This record gives sequence, structure tokens and C-alpha cells, in this order.
Amino acid sequence: MFIVHVFVHVKPDQVEAFKAASLANASNSVQEPGIARFDVIQQQNDPTRFVLVEVYRTPQDPDRHKETTHYMAWRDTVADMMAEPRTSIKFTNVFPNEQGWDSAK
Repeated sequence: MFIVHVFVHVKPDQVEAFKAASLANASNSVQEPGIARFDVIQQQNDPTRFVLVEVYRTPQDPDRHKETTHYMAWRDTVADMMAEPRTSIKFTNVFPNEQGWDSAK
């Protein structure tokens, strides 16, 4: 699995609109064959901060995701909602691995 954490800081007056756009994107993203999981999480002590936790089956799947209509719509919709440019960190899972993914539930 290939995991990406995307860190987003949203303008205070745009939180609800960002959440709506991100939930629409996430709902479509989990339908992609290359995405194993797609979480939208909001920081408790600062609701303007979000992390998108994107779990892909292969390192090539993020590029495929960025070619989808729903990703491009999200990207364009939320661009002006950001308080600062979003950043990301890429990870490789250690556990569970592909053989143990289902057994970890």
C-alpha cells in the first residue's frame, strides 16, 4: 500500500464548504479500483485544519486519481478556500501489509 497524508488549512469562513466538497470527492474516490481507503479528518482543537488520508494500492494510483473528474472538480472548488497551500507526506505501510490487510480488521 502507498499512503498519502494531505494537510489542509482552510479559511475559517470556508470550513463547511470545504467539508462538503471533500466529502463529495471522497465518496467518489473510494469507488476507484486503486484506492483502498480515503479518509477526511478534521482537527478537534482547530476545525480549520484537515488531513486527507489516502491509501492507494500501488504507487501509480495517486496519478490515476488526479486524472479523475471528481478530483479535478475538488481541486478547483477548494483552491480559494485554502488559508495556505496544502502539503503532503508520502508513506509506505509496514503493518498491515497486503497479506495482513483484511486480517487487521
